[in-house]
Amino acid sequence: MKVTALIPDNLINEVIKLSGGKNITESVIIALKEYISHKKLNHLIDEVQNEPFQFNEDFTAYGIRKVNRDR
Repeated sequence: MKVTALIPDNLINEVIKLSGGKNITESVIIALKEYISHKKLNHLIDEVQNEPFQFNEDFTAYGIRKVNRDR
C-alpha cells in the first residue's frame, strides 16, 4: 500500500538508526512490526493479570513426565 505521511525528519532518522533498516520503507515496516508485537504482548500481559493461569489440582511434575514418556 502506498501511503503519504508527513513525519518529522528527526523521527524518521531515529527510526532508521534504531531499526537497522536499509531505507525508510524497510525501517518503517520494522518499527510498525515491533509496535504491533509490543501492543499484543501488553494485551496478553493484561489478560493474564486479569485471569491468571491455574493448574489442575492433580498437576504434578511426575504426572507430566509420565505423559511425555508415554508419547
